[in-house]
Amino acid sequence: MVGIDEAHYNFHTATGRYQPFAKLLMRDGYRIARVKKTFSEEQLKHLKVLVIANPLHRRNNRNWKLPTPSAFSEEEIAAVNTWVKNGGSLFLMADHMPFPGGAGALAESFGFTFSNGYANPGKSGRGGPDLFKFGSGLENCAITQGRNEKEAVTSVATFTGSAFKPPEDAIQVLVFGKGSRSREPREAWKFSRGTPQVSIDGWCQGAIMEVGEGRVAIFGEAGMFTAQLAGNSQRRMGMSAPEAKQNFQLLLNLMHWLTKVPGMEE
Repeated sequence: MVGIDEAHYNFHTATGRYQPFAKLLMRDGYRIARVKKTFSEEQLKHLKVLVIANPLHRRNNRNWKLPTPSAFSEEEIAAVNTWVKNGGSLFLMADHMPFPGGAGALAESFGFTFSNGYANPGKSGRGGPDLFKFGSGLENCAITQGRNEKEAVTSVATFTGSAFKPPEDAIQVLVFGKGSRSREPREAWKFSRGTPQVSIDGWCQGAIMEVGEGRVAIFGEAGMFTAQLAGNSQRRMGMSAPEAKQNFQLLLNLMHWLTKVPGMEE
């Protein structure tokens, strides 16, 4: 069973912005559950994968300004850690500010440190998605190899999002190159010359890691795994964007790895 979190003011839910995500997983044979209660060991034991996309603390619901407290209580974070170490799999995604603030404490409990900002790859231009390819930020690993040549991923598109510093034992999937920066405004989409910036050279927008008997996948972008129409021009974003033709396969490979499908055990 794959549980999709809806208990933490999530910007993406199974029946909302993550409906294409849920439909793709169901077509691949997964059963989907909507998780509407705060996390506990009793609740989590019924799940194989817990998907959390863009969680927020109550104060940031419709108020995307600092401060951005954790969306999760200490008890919830402890329950998720115990569940993962005992064999569960966590798939956590956080877009640009304020979402890294909401997700940050849970990610930090596994050793991942988010920048609560807007990631800008040094190679990227303005106005389009950020492209990760082999030799340019896309790493050769189980997630990009898949189980066979048909499942191999050679190009991935992301749509702004955030960056995080992974722990040493994590396997990097999407990596920011030289000159990449994260802008950290006090309010979402409000930038000025004085907006703080941090270098994110070598930081990630996607990584995976084994934790005890379980597995963790952390991504600094949620829109790449759905299909949306953005702005007045109704520009296609996510898996339906012309630049993102392999994003759906990356998602399936991630799910196959998280659920230890034969051929994806390593």
